[in-house]
Amino acid sequence: MQLAFLTGSPLRDSRFRGIWAGGGIYFIGNAMQTMAASWMMVELSGSSFLAALVQTAVFLPMFLFSLPAGVLADITDRRRLILLALTVQAAAGILLAGLSLASLTGPGGVLFLIFVAGSCTALMSPAWNSTVADAVPREELPQAIIATSVAYNGARALGPALAGLIFSSLGGPWNFAIAVLSTLFMMHSIRRWPPAPHPPTRLPAERLWGGMLSALRFAWHSHTVLAQLVRAAAYSGAGSALWALLPIIGQRQLGLGAEGFGLMMGCMGTGAVIAGSLIGKMRARFGLEALVTTGCVSYALVMLIAALSRWHLPVYLALVVGGGAWMSVMSTFNTATQTSVPPWVRARAVAMHTLAALGAFAIGSAFWGALSDLAGLTVALCSAAACMAAGPLMARQFPLRMGEARDVTPATPSLQDLFLDKEPDPADGPIAVEMAYRIDPENTDDFLSAISQLRAPRRRDGATFWRVYRDLADPHRFLERFIVTSWADYLHQRARATMADHELESQVRAFLLPGEVVTMQHYIAER
Repeated sequence: MQLAFLTGSPLRDSRFRGIWAGGGIYFIGNAMQTMAASWMMVELSGSSFLAALVQTAVFLPMFLFSLPAGVLADITDRRRLILLALTVQAAAGILLAGLSLASLTGPGGVLFLIFVAGSCTALMSPAWNSTVADAVPREELPQAIIATSVAYNGARALGPALAGLIFSSLGGPWNFAIAVLSTLFMMHSIRRWPPAPHPPTRLPAERLWGGMLSALRFAWHSHTVLAQLVRAAAYSGAGSALWALLPIIGQRQLGLGAEGFGLMMGCMGTGAVIAGSLIGKMRARFGLEALVTTGCVSYALVMLIAALSRWHLPVYLALVVGGGAWMSVMSTFNTATQTSVPPWVRARAVAMHTLAALGAFAIGSAFWGALSDLAGLTVALCSAAACMAAGPLMARQFPLRMGEARDVTPATPSLQDLFLDKEPDPADGPIAVEMAYRIDPENTDDFLSAISQLRAPRRRDGATFWRVYRDLADPHRFLERFIVTSWADYLHQRARATMADHELESQVRAFLLPGEVVTMQHYIAER
C-alpha cells in the first residue's frame, strides 16, 4: 500500500519534516502517559468513572484553555509560548514519574498531574498547529493536516502498545519517564525549526480578551465554521465513549491485562494510520458528507461490537475500523475548518476546533463513564452508538464545505479613504462608521439583497452592530452603518477583509448611479 501522506509534497520539505517528526515523538510520549495513567487508575480504584476521568483530565484543559491559547498564538511569540508550556509539562512528568516510582501517589495525584500535563498541551497546541500550517503553501495545507493527523494517530497506535509492554515488564512509572523524554525532544524540534515570526504590522496589538471575542464573533457569523464546530463536537462527544471505556472493556469484558489494553489502543491507532494514507483520495472521490456519514455509521457499529462481543479477535478487528473512522471524520472536520478561515484567525480556529472536539470528548468521557457505573458497560456503549448513528442527520442544518482561496486570501487594506486629520487613540470608542450609497430607486430590492451579504463579513471581522437605512428625504440615498468597540478594533476590522469581501463590496458598488462614489463618515462616542 502506498502511503500518500509520505509521498506527498509537505514531507519533502526539511522544515516541515522536522516539525512533523518532533510532534510525532511528542504524541507517542503523551499516548504512553495516558495509557499508563488509565490502566494505573483501573488497578488503583477499579472504577469505570475514575478510569474515564483520566481522559477527562487529559482533554478538559483543551476546553478550558484552547481559545486563550489560540489568541496568544496569534498575537505573541509562538516559540516562547510553546517552549514555556513544554517546560512545565516536563516538570509535571518528572514529578509524576518520581512519585509513582516511590508509590507516593493515589488516584487524586495521578489525575492532578495528568491535568497539568494536559493543560500544557492545550496551551501549546494552537501555536504548534499554526506553525505546521505556516510551513507549507496553502495548496498543500490539506495534505499537511493529514500528515499531522497520521502522526498523532500513529502515536496512538504505537504509544499504547509500547506502554503496555513497559507497564507489564518495568511498571507504569517508566512510561511517565519516557513521556518526559518525548517532551524534551519536542523542545529540541522547536528550537531547531522555530515558528516564523508574525508579519510586522502597524496596527495596535490585540488584547487577550478582545482576541477571544474576535474569534467567537468570527465563528458565530461564519456559517461554514460554525457548522464544522458543531459537527465536530457532536461526533467527538458520542465517540468518546469507546476511548474512555476501553480499559473497562479490556479488563472486565475480555479479561485482558495491560499488554492487551495496549494492543486494543494500538488497533485504534493502526486503523487511523491506514485511513490517513487513503483519506485524501476518498475525500476527493466521495465528498465530505459521504465520508463523514460512512465514518459515523462505521464507528457506531464498532461500539456495538465492543459492547456485545466476548471474543478478542472481533473486538480487535472492529477497533481497527473504529480508528480509521475516527481519523477520517475528525481529520475532515479539522481540514475543513482550517481551510475556511483567513490567516489572522487560523490559530484561533484551530483552538476553537480543539475546544469543540476535545471539550466534548472530555465531557462525554465523564458522562459515559458515569453511565457505565450506573447502568452497565453495554448500556453505555449502545447508547453512545445510537447517538453516533444519528450524527449524519445534522448535515441538512450544518453542511460541511472546504474554504476557497478567495474566501481566505487577505485583501490589501487602505487607509487613504479615512480622510482624518488626526486619528483617535487606539482605545477610544465605540466607533460608528457610515457609508452612503446613491442608487436608482428602481434597483432598491436588488441593492438591498446585495448589501445584506456584507452583514456577515462586517460582523465576523469586528462589528458589534450592522444595519442599512433608507433616507426618507432622498429615495436615492441609502446608509450602511456599523459599530465597532474601539478605533483599534476598527483598524483591525479593515485589515481582516479578504478578497471575497472585496468582491461583495464591488457587487454593491455596481448599483451606484453614474458618477457617484461611496462616501464614508466616522463618528466616535462621547457619552
